[in-house]
This record gives sequence, structure tokens and C-alpha cells, in this order.
Amino acid sequence: MNKPTNRTTNRTTNRTTNKTTTNKTTKKKQPYTSKLQGVSALLGEGATPSDTPNKNDAPSSSIAIGAIKLPESQPRRYFDPNKLEKLSYSIKELGILEPLLVRPLPKNNYELVAGERRFKAAQMAGLTEVPVIVRDMDDAITHKVRLVENLQREDLNPLEETEGILELLAMQLDTSLDEVISYLNRMRNVCDRHKDEENEVRHNVMSQTETKVIEELFASLGKMGWDSFVKNRLPLLKLPQDVINALREGKIEYTKARAIAKVKDEKKRQDLIEVAIAEKLSLTQINERVKAANQVAAPVHPLKERYKIALPRLQKSKVWDNPKKQKALEKLLTQIEALVDE
Repeated sequence: MNKPTNRTTNRTTNRTTNKTTTNKTTKKKQPYTSKLQGVSALLGEGATPSDTPNKNDAPSSSIAIGAIKLPESQPRRYFDPNKLEKLSYSIKELGILEPLLVRPLPKNNYELVAGERRFKAAQMAGLTEVPVIVRDMDDAITHKVRLVENLQREDLNPLEETEGILELLAMQLDTSLDEVISYLNRMRNVCDRHKDEENEVRHNVMSQTETKVIEELFASLGKMGWDSFVKNRLPLLKLPQDVINALREGKIEYTKARAIAKVKDEKKRQDLIEVAIAEKLSLTQINERVKAANQVAAPVHPLKERYKIALPRLQKSKVWDNPKKQKALEKLLTQIEALVDE
């Protein structure tokens, strides 16, 4: 009942029409194309991106949406509700133009491998069936495909991208995330110490195997160098949780997030996050407010504080009407005047 049913030749016609239309559309309206330059090399043999044909694929087909199960863990952590709603309207009107990638499960069920955003939007749109590509993959390849697919997203925020690249590195190096971060920092330290020396000398200081894997992966991603990643992206993981939440939800840019994180007082920082989002503050405006929030008033000397409190009380006191107290007061005033004149 949930088995795939082959589509008719209309798909071929639709694809041809879509290609013709795409060539005439503006760059803004064109479908998103990956910035990853070496995806196939990243994934390894037997694993290809979801939109790349594979000899092991079942023909593109439609299956009941209820037969698709979400995995227990997905690289994606946040979906913008407004963008998801817009996509659901588009799917209602045009359908899903790019099939989801799934792998078979027992009892005619399937596990979603790539396309979670389209899947959720299809659910919102009330679709009962969705187009899919069925591909047999083991757990390791499936996780790697999900990570790479996630890194190809057009709306990927810097925090998600940072976490995705680290997970991909951990898989490539077969180690933990903490070890990956530690090794990247060591690479940066070595390069800083030997910055005036040849690359070969620096490589001799570090493990060549791990270094080569890291350099090749960043070259394949085509987004940034590993050294830029260490300098500009790893610090995002140490941001306060309230800043991380705003960054993950796409409410603030990462340059602004790093600036806001400099506010030490939690209440002031949260207030600044809200204002920055509501008023769309520029980075310059945020930096000014960060400076003001971190300004500490000069401490008041305790004797000055006592004097400020005592003076109004003295003026209102009945000491002026008491001859004995007047003499004591006169003596004190003489002592104060002498201290001031020294």
C-alpha cells in the first residue's frame, strides 16, 4: 500500500519545462545551487548528494507521507516558521519540485535522509503523498549525506554551519567533536608560531594525516579556510546561551551576536538582544550600547557617602539652638576647615 508507484513521462516534460523557465528567471528566483565544490569527494564512494543520480536508486516515485519517519537525530535544529509557511503555500500551488531522499525501513516504511524542510512544509500543506528517491544506505553514509545536505542549505546560519562542519570533520577523522576543536586550535597555534616558515616546515610539526584531511575538507567545502574557521567561527560556540538562541533562530547576524556577547550583565545583555532585534540596530549602534552597558560607575568613597547623608540631617537638626552642641560643632568645623586647607 505504501510501495512506490512510478510516475509517468510527465515528469520528463516538467523537468524540460522547468529548465527552460529557469534560464529566463533572475538569479534571485533560480533554484539554490550548492556552494560545495567537492561534495562527492566528501561523501566518498557510494554516497552522493540527494539530487545526484545513483545507480542503486529506485526510480523516482511517490509514497504516502505517513510512511516516512524522521530519524532520531537530525543535523538541522531550527526552522524559521514564516519561511516554512511560505514554502507550504508554494507546495500547495506547485507541489514538491525536488524529491525527498529516503532509505527503506521494514514494513514498507522509509526514513527521511534529506529534505526535512520540504517534508515539514508538505505536512503543513496537507499533502498525503510526496515524491521521493529511495536509496539503500548504511547508518554512517546516511549521517554523512545528512550533514553535507544540511551544509548546502541557502538559509544556513553561521552557528549551524559551524556545528555541521565540526560534525563532518569528526566523522572524517573518526574522533570526537572536542578532539576536532582541540586539533584545530593546535593547528592555529603552530601556524602562528611558524608563520614566517614554509608550509612544509609547519606540516612537519603537525600530524600530516589529520592536517591533510582537514585542509582537503575545507577546500572541498569552498566556503572558507580552516584558519578563518578557527578564528571567526569556533568562538561562536562559547557565546552565552541567550545569544546562541537568537543566532540559531536567525534573529541576529553572527557579527552582532559576538558584539552583544561582550555585555557581562545577563539582564542588560538580554535587553540588548531584544532591542537589537526589534529596532534592527546596526553593528555600530550595538557596539555603542555594549560600551555603555559595560561602563562601571566610579566607586563612591564611604566617607563621602556618610557626609552626604549627614549634611541634610545636620541642617534640619536642633543642634543650632543648643549652646553646648554649638561649641562642639564649631570645634568640628574648625577641624574640617584645617583638613581642607592642608
